[in-house]
Amino acid sequence: MIDYQKTIEKIHNDVMAYAKLGKQADYIPALAAVNPDQFGLCIQTLEGGRYSTGQWDTSFSIQSISKVFTLAMCLSIKGDALWQRMGKEPSGNAFNSLVQLEYEHGIPRNPFINAGAIVMADILLSNLKNPEEEYLAFIRSISNNPTIEYNEALAESEQSCGYLNAAIANLLKYHHNIENHIHDVLHFYLMTYSVEMSCEELSRGFLPFANHRMPFSFEGCTLTASQVKRINAIMQTCGFYDEAGEFSYLVGLPGKSGVGGGIAAIYPSRYSVAVWSPRLNEKGNSVMGLKALELLTSETSESIF
Repeated sequence: MIDYQKTIEKIHNDVMAYAKLGKQADYIPALAAVNPDQFGLCIQTLEGGRYSTGQWDTSFSIQSISKVFTLAMCLSIKGDALWQRMGKEPSGNAFNSLVQLEYEHGIPRNPFINAGAIVMADILLSNLKNPEEEYLAFIRSISNNPTIEYNEALAESEQSCGYLNAAIANLLKYHHNIENHIHDVLHFYLMTYSVEMSCEELSRGFLPFANHRMPFSFEGCTLTASQVKRINAIMQTCGFYDEAGEFSYLVGLPGKSGVGGGIAAIYPSRYSVAVWSPRLNEKGNSVMGLKALELLTSETSESIF
């Protein structure tokens, strides 16, 4: 029987050697103001255990981790028709690449690059009566916390410097892969990024994805076991920008990172884990977060491989 609490406390101590490596996402003004010297980790098991260390209960901007929740809602609504508007392949390029999108005629390579997430925001705008309210209701439901909120000031901060996202949205519109007004799509897209959650809340929100042999149904989102399994597959191959291969090699878990410094991952049929530390490497992934998860799967010998 693995003592997860003892394991993560040891990991917390070990990763402090990496505490000053990297820097927070200072190209977004609101994220530049976050204290970078923080670290939190929380594991939740399907049997009901919870194990945590550091700033596990501090809320942070989940940023691109939100794409997993967005994908779940879109797949619930569109089913396999979703893949007519985006692919399922790793990008091999930066998450905000215009060149790749132009080369592929406005079809994003996968849901987890910015272009894919912008298309998913458009899909939810077209299919939900109150997109912002329904999206937040789903996240509150899956994480069992009715107090989770958007940070509108953070969304406005990203909007103030979001020129490349605007270019991506315009290119998608040119290729007829956006139905709604670009301003509305970008606003909703950035609101999904601004959701704030703690490691505890995020690990709880990912726990249903770990239970991948069971369908799940939460507020506004119902998925079959097969669909949950396929979301896990996309997390494994596409969840870490153009560092997904390295993450698979070192960690071996499906997951998703965000430039707020968070990473959420799952060990199928066993647990979900969320880790947060704002200092990022050159690929946009948390330095201490990546190392903590590498140590976790090494110490426990639990990975999908």
